[in-house]
Amino acid sequence: MPTTAMRRTLALSLAAAALLLNACTNLSSPVVRFDRQVNYGDSKAVELVTNEFGSTDLQMIAEKMTGSLLETGIFQGRPTVTISTVKNKTSEYIDTTNVMNSIQTTLVKSGKVRFTRSINEMQQGVDELQRQNQSGLYKQNSTAKVGQMTAAKYQLEGELTSIVKQSSSTKDVFYKFTLKLFDVQEGTIEWQDEKEIRKTSKR
Repeated sequence: MPTTAMRRTLALSLAAAALLLNACTNLSSPVVRFDRQVNYGDSKAVELVTNEFGSTDLQMIAEKMTGSLLETGIFQGRPTVTISTVKNKTSEYIDTTNVMNSIQTTLVKSGKVRFTRSINEMQQGVDELQRQNQSGLYKQNSTAKVGQMTAAKYQLEGELTSIVKQSSSTKDVFYKFTLKLFDVQEGTIEWQDEKEIRKTSKR
């Protein structure tokens, strides 16, 4: 019959084995904890996290520019337009391409204008034409012909500037987005508009 000392030794051995098994199980199946709760929000809701350029500013600019352009009636006959550069003259890093993409999307959906490839997109079109016509992989009657691209009648150019003023308790940021529509052949400005935004925060 086992003595008290033997029973204690056996109990300690079983406890140690249980601890070792539990440690091995934790190593193979780590516990994942979610410290933050994520919720979806309204993408159109006003964003007031900081007074830096944000999603609400982008949406307001796109809405103002597209509404102004479509009201002019300049897009009679669905003319072709290309997008040039948008200069960011603020002290912030701002993806101005995102602003122009929103403007272009709304104009395309209106059905009143056609867009040709922008300067930044043109190389991709050239590469595809070369692939179809020089690789020898395609039937000649099915390839896109070189020299058949439609040129743009108008060109959109934009500029984003800002003025920042701050004191010990207040920071004021003034943004101005300017967009121009040029006639490519004549070099004339056929339309121009601006959107101004002021954002103030207390420290």
